[in-house]
Amino acid sequence: MKKLIFLFVLFTTLASSEVVKNIEISGNKRITNETIILFGSIDIDVDYNDQKINNVLKNLYKTDFFENVSITLKNNILKIKVIENPIIQTIDIKGIKNKRILEVLNENLILKQKNSFIESKVKRDEINLKNILKSNGYYFSEINTKIKKNDNNTIDLIYDIELGDKAYIEKIKFIGDKKIKDRKLKSVIVSEESKFWKFISNKKFLDKRRIKLDENLLKNYYKNNGYFNVSVNSTTALILDNNKFELVFNIDAGNKYIFNEINLEIPQSFNEKNFSGINKKIRKLEGDIYSLNKINKILEEIDKITLSRQYEFIKASFVEKTIDDNKINLKIILSESEKLYVEKINILGNYLTNENVIRNSLIIDEGDPLNEILFKKSINRLRSKNIFGKVDTTVNDGSSEQTKIVDIIVEEQPTGEIAAAAGTGTSGSQISFSIAENNYLGKGIKLRASTTLSDNSLEFLFSRTDPNFKNSSNSLTTTIENSSEDLMNKFGYKTDKTGFSFGTSFEQFENVFFSPSISTYYESLETSSKATAAKKKQEGNYFDTNLSYSLVLNRLNQNFQPSDGFKSKFSQTIPIVADDKSIINSYELSKYSKIGENSVFSFIFFARAVNSFDDDVRVSKRIYIPSRKLRGFASGKIGPKDGADYIGGNYGAAINLAATLPQFFGELQNVDFSVFFDSANLYGVDYDSSLDSNKIRSSTGLAIDWFTPIGPLSFSFATPLTKADSDKTETFRFKIGTTF
Repeated sequence: MKKLIFLFVLFTTLASSEVVKNIEISGNKRITNETIILFGSIDIDVDYNDQKINNVLKNLYKTDFFENVSITLKNNILKIKVIENPIIQTIDIKGIKNKRILEVLNENLILKQKNSFIESKVKRDEINLKNILKSNGYYFSEINTKIKKNDNNTIDLIYDIELGDKAYIEKIKFIGDKKIKDRKLKSVIVSEESKFWKFISNKKFLDKRRIKLDENLLKNYYKNNGYFNVSVNSTTALILDNNKFELVFNIDAGNKYIFNEINLEIPQSFNEKNFSGINKKIRKLEGDIYSLNKINKILEEIDKITLSRQYEFIKASFVEKTIDDNKINLKIILSESEKLYVEKINILGNYLTNENVIRNSLIIDEGDPLNEILFKKSINRLRSKNIFGKVDTTVNDGSSEQTKIVDIIVEEQPTGEIAAAAGTGTSGSQISFSIAENNYLGKGIKLRASTTLSDNSLEFLFSRTDPNFKNSSNSLTTTIENSSEDLMNKFGYKTDKTGFSFGTSFEQFENVFFSPSISTYYESLETSSKATAAKKKQEGNYFDTNLSYSLVLNRLNQNFQPSDGFKSKFSQTIPIVADDKSIINSYELSKYSKIGENSVFSFIFFARAVNSFDDDVRVSKRIYIPSRKLRGFASGKIGPKDGADYIGGNYGAAINLAATLPQFFGELQNVDFSVFFDSANLYGVDYDSSLDSNKIRSSTGLAIDWFTPIGPLSFSFATPLTKADSDKTETFRFKIGTTF
């Protein structure tokens, strides 16, 4: 029976087929016969059945040249009748004054000028335009599309846009089983609530892409704090009134997990000794709180082995399995990948950014093995530059079975930033303004200019950072700055300092960063009759050229709001050519550890010393204890004193102990509490030892951080425990600030 059906179908197909001896084409005015034959893949003296004719139809419609195509085959003549689509003569987007937005809209149109007009694609373009406008805060925009037909079978396409008001974020809420206070979560996300003084910030506008970024930031923050199964169930933007929205994140944190068993699985052909260091680190993680950062650090170690041991064809993956509702078994799997090489790397979508900026970020190059681990790391390095909105990749077949062609598609985004901030408190007031560009001239160069004005001082700074100076893979930062402090009315002196510096920073060893720099400054010191004799003696102009460097060992679990690990930093400034030959040594140690479920204990030690080889240390170089390191005392009002003037010291040290209290008034979602103990000493007067004040100062108290409607407010209640008679105490301290 099956054979009979097959023969019937074969006979029917053969009966309806016919050999094409001639081709007749009609209706075409702009497209030549040869072009139609070519794009239709039509051949003479070939037997054509219904299926082949349908393929010709599909091929011709795929060109977008034709509005209608009909094909008949009779008496060996293939007759093709077409109606051509009109050509788009001009495309005009009206109603947009912002050149940047207008450029993005034009770039993302499917229909282009001089292309064929297809009415169905107009709707798709309208959707694209609306999505782009929404991403820029214009949620209420309206698009009126007009099609003007011309006599020569062309059309003018006009998108008339009424932007409407921008969509403001009136309020941000976090609901669900979130387990972390709103104040902390608001500091994690990028979006912020709209306030009348935020006239510069664009983060107050509703932006779909920014909300997606916020969701990812929240998930990563939770996962780095042990909440493996966290989910942002939904993010809703509710219209409150006219152009105002309430942004609601519905979060289910789930249980907090710890690492249980961690295993590294490697192919038999690999030498286990090369992975012994990783196995040691894995063992130390067992029992620790689950964290994505900790897994990534293990994968970074594998990256280094991949480079140093020449494991060219390797890929890494990991499998996580939950046990007993609070434990995770982790298996990291290394396997040999297919032996493929990079034939070519195509960079697409970079209209402003120089191609070498992108290529210099890649670890793999043309001709290298296509190593999956290093390929992923290259793409992550590109994304971390913060100059692209999106980085996508495709891997296509090359000219041979062993080669691949890699396409890297970037989507550029605005890289300029303007920021302003103001703050006030018991230590004084401050206003700052800054402007930055992260991709100057498309070269990946970062520029930043900032001005800060406080009660008695004015500072200006301009910096330029080349992340790949002279193709060395090292950055070079050049800074020009000016600072002045006017204390004439209070203490009879003022200083003005102008100069420049240049330096670099790089990872010398694992987690060890070295940052050398050279600076040259010109400083003037003026005094009046109110100044002390020591300051009058130092009046004049100074020229200093110094070598500075710092060594940092950073083993914090995260730089933003760390909860585990430590950071150790030593820095030194050495005079090269200087009127005041002073050497400055500094050391700071920060240690964090978890206590219980969510509480964090911190220990911070600070020490600094300044000594001159040939004379007294200049007033501007003397040491003061930073106010944040000694609460309970007025800022700058401890230590040696000359008359009414607190003159600082040659030596200073401080210890800070603190513990957060997440369960204390847990219902207050925008308030965090912590208890602290501060201790410090400031001593040493090189020009008059009788003025010295060598005594331990200490205090204890409660600190409160409150995310208020007008900005973050921090205040503390401190009780001094030990002090010198000349010290000025300050039981209550507050500081509030906001951005614009």
